[in-house]
Amino acid sequence: MPEHPVSERLDEDPVEHTTDAEHGDSHDYGKHGRSVVSEPTLKERLATEMKDALRAGEKVRLGALRMLSAAVTNKEKELRHDLSDDEVREVAAKEMKKRTESIEAFEGAGRRELVEKERAEQGAISSYAPEPLSEGEIDALLAEAFAATGATSEKEFGAVMGIVMGKAKGRVDGKVVQEKVRARLLGSGG
Repeated sequence: MPEHPVSERLDEDPVEHTTDAEHGDSHDYGKHGRSVVSEPTLKERLATEMKDALRAGEKVRLGALRMLSAAVTNKEKELRHDLSDDEVREVAAKEMKKRTESIEAFEGAGRRELVEKERAEQGAISSYAPEPLSEGEIDALLAEAFAATGATSEKEFGAVMGIVMGKAKGRVDGKVVQEKVRARLLGSGG
C-alpha cells in the first residue's frame, strides 16, 4: 500500500463545510432562524380538496373541483407555464361566471334541480375566485375611468368599460358595471 500523506484532517467533518445548496437542501429561514412553512399554493389546495371530497363522497363538490382543475390545466397548456395563484384566481372567476350564467338560464327554464346543482358547484369553487369588489370600490373605479377618458356620451362606453374591467380583473360582474356606466352616461346628458 503506497504511503501518501492525508491532505485533510480526519477529525473534520467535510459535510459541515459545504453549503446547504450543495446538499440539495433549500431552507427558508425566518426572522429567528427557524424554518418557515409556506402556505400551500391554490393548486396544491385544490388537489387536497379534491381528495377530501372524493373520500367524503361529495359528488357535486368533487365534480366542480375537477372541472376547475381541468380549466387550470388547460390554461397552463395554453400559456405553457405553471399558473400563479393570481392566474388560478382568474380561471376560477371565469368558472364562477359560467355557473352564474347557467343558473340564470336554468331559472328561466324552470329547472330548479339544475339551479341547485350549479349553486352547489359555485359554492365549491368560490374560495378560489378573487374577492368581489364592494359597491364603493366599483364606484371608485368608475370615477377613475370617467376621469381618464373624459367620457360624456354613449360613444365612450367601450373605453370606460375597458378601463374598469381591466382594473377589476374578474372581481366584478360585467353586467353591474355596464348598468352603472350606462346610467352615468345617460345621466350626464350624453
